Amino acid sequence: MRVDVLTLFPEVFEPALQSSIPGIAARKGIVSYHLHNIRDYSLEKHHKVDDRPYGGGPGMVLRCEPAFRAYEAVRAMDERPGRLLLLTPQGRRFEQAVAREFASSPRLILLCGHYEGFDERIRVGLPAEEVSIGDYVLSGGEIAAMVIIDAVVRLLPGVLGHEESAQKDSFSEALLEHPQYTRPPEFRGMAVPEVLLSGNHGRIEDWRKAQAALRTQDRRVDLLTCLDEKQENG
Repeated sequence: MRVDVLTLFPEVFEPALQSSIPGIAARKGIVSYHLHNIRDYSLEKHHKVDDRPYGGGPGMVLRCEPAFRAYEAVRAMDERPGRLLLLTPQGRRFEQAVAREFASSPRLILLCGHYEGFDERIRVGLPAEEVSIGDYVLSGGEIAAMVIIDAVVRLLPGVLGHEESAQKDSFSEALLEHPQYTRPPEFRGMAVPEVLLSGNHGRIEDWRKAQAALRTQDRRVDLLTCLDEKQENG
């Protein structure tokens, strides 16, 4: 997979993309990251990319011209067209199912906004899918882009050491993950459940499924409601 990021702050991505799972994926050659500074595509003096909103109001708005020029130049860097993702709180909610969908694409292009928002013509004129990581406002799209990259890259074949790891994570099956334990078997009066030490894989699997259901019921009952609706709709 090729991942292109169009941003005003490419330097913030380097530590995240070189570390942990994203870094492992890159070193394995499973994914390549390409960072592009939108300011490089500005025709304005001092590479200005924002301006005051028409009609008045607070903040600054990202201008059309550098955004269009950046996307068109980056799009031409590879024969794969890729999916253009516009990071905005007004977009489609990013969830695990969406991460799996994006992971099937050979190329992603992420356009990070900043300031007060995008000129509306960027939304209308570019073939972008608007995506939101949650109902809150960030200073810019960079953090949201890193969240999406991390969630997607770990689903690519060969990235994780154990292929079942991604399948058993929270939200992968509409349930939160079951409790996890490791050594020592007892710590400050807190013992590992006996079933996990039994060596009986059937009992262990049953326990884990039951614990996942209980935890989801206790903490995220909305996930169970969504699961029921999906099953009813077949």
